[in-house]
Amino acid sequence: MRRGTDPARYPWLVLAVVCTGVFMAMLDNLAVTNALPTMGEELSLGISGLQWAMASYTLVLAATLLSAGTVGDLMGQRWAFLAGLIGFMAGSAIGSAATTLATLVAGRALQGLGAAVLLPAGAALLRHTYPDAAARARALGVRGAAGGLGVALGPAVGGPLTEVLGWRSVFWINLPVGAAALLVALRVLPRPPATPVRWDPAGQVLAVTGLGSLVYGLVQGPVDGWGAPAVVAALAVAAAALSAFAAVEARVSLPLLSPAHFRDPASRATAVACFSSSMGLFGGTFFLSIYLQDILGWSAAGAGAVFLSASAFIALTAPVAALLTVRRGIRAPLVLGLALNTLVLLGFSCYGRDAAYASYAWLLPALGVGTGLLFVPTVITLIEHAPADRAGTASAVVDTLREVGGVLGVAALGSVLTARMRVALHDRATDAGLPPDMADHLVRAVVTDGPAHGFTGSYTGAGALRVTSWAEDSFIDGLRLALRCGAVVLACTLVMVLVLLRRAPTKRA
Repeated sequence: MRRGTDPARYPWLVLAVVCTGVFMAMLDNLAVTNALPTMGEELSLGISGLQWAMASYTLVLAATLLSAGTVGDLMGQRWAFLAGLIGFMAGSAIGSAATTLATLVAGRALQGLGAAVLLPAGAALLRHTYPDAAARARALGVRGAAGGLGVALGPAVGGPLTEVLGWRSVFWINLPVGAAALLVALRVLPRPPATPVRWDPAGQVLAVTGLGSLVYGLVQGPVDGWGAPAVVAALAVAAAALSAFAAVEARVSLPLLSPAHFRDPASRATAVACFSSSMGLFGGTFFLSIYLQDILGWSAAGAGAVFLSASAFIALTAPVAALLTVRRGIRAPLVLGLALNTLVLLGFSCYGRDAAYASYAWLLPALGVGTGLLFVPTVITLIEHAPADRAGTASAVVDTLREVGGVLGVAALGSVLTARMRVALHDRATDAGLPPDMADHLVRAVVTDGPAHGFTGSYTGAGALRVTSWAEDSFIDGLRLALRCGAVVLACTLVMVLVLLRRAPTKRA
């Protein structure tokens, strides 16, 4: 391969390498979920420790994505992608060898940092590799499909790996895959030049501080309570840092996040759709996984397998969404995707304790199609509307909006679910004659440990069956309200997108 700024000689290999990196980053985030029980038993981790085994990845990824997006623009996207891939592999190696919570969290944090660097760099490399807009859109569509497959396959892969090879396998499995991708990347990745722009240290520090504090507060709020001092302090720091970030970026000549990214209606609609749809969709589907396991009795691997049909339709829809975006603009895919996913959340909110797979299976392909239509056009639009030398930053904006929106959605809808479940369970218990203090104790136990585990050992025989029924019915009451709130968020997002795009051209500029 020639050096310089020419596109790659083997574009399909570049696409394969980029998709492998995206797939690994998305897969491992959720594959770890099914390893948590075994991990906690071997390392003697409590609920808080297991939470941070998961949250440390999301926290670092969301906090550093925006800043990491400029790294590739400054040092060159090839080297940024390679550094991110190596960092992700190093974090995987540390996690696989962990014997303490501190080591495990350090490995997960390094994985998150590596993913934050390689994700936007990969998208920028595709822009350079595919000069033709239509071909580039198709490539970005394939990248979106790879990410969607990683998200959907994570739970399905993590369960069998943990059962057969142990929880450490969800980490070390990344090493041979990453090594193969690294060897190919060294040979085929193009060498677009670094962008000669000034470093923005104040913006970098404020972005990382603000986003990191925000995600921490949103993750810990449902666990410790929104009035806990650490949560209040984190959200206050986030508000101050992000406000300062906006003020600083408005004054510098070359800001980390330029307002130019959002000047046209298509980019503004894309940003709104990416953030708000992630709130409604990720928040809703997160609790559907709990519903499948704790209420319908699926195993962790089985619950992941349930979503395989959705992942298949994400993969099938992503290239179609890319082609539709190129030919007709973003209005059609965004509107169709938001409408479909609104109906999906409303549909799932109609099921209860005895739902059979055949009764709700039709919603899963619709979820996959809607997700594919939503997320691929957002990446294409912001990258296409950004200058070529800021493609990495544009991709990072999309990923940051999606990550923060998802965390906010889980926290907000989780609060809705918990509040409704508390009231419903307390009412059921007291209506059945349970003393108020015992009802309060039951509610606290179920909310802390889940509807299937909160009363273990406290009741036996018919009493246990009755309390199980109360807990599950109350969880479903909360889930239905949370899913309907998620659907409202998606419906409001649909209206905002239509308003923002009311005068936008039908074809992409």
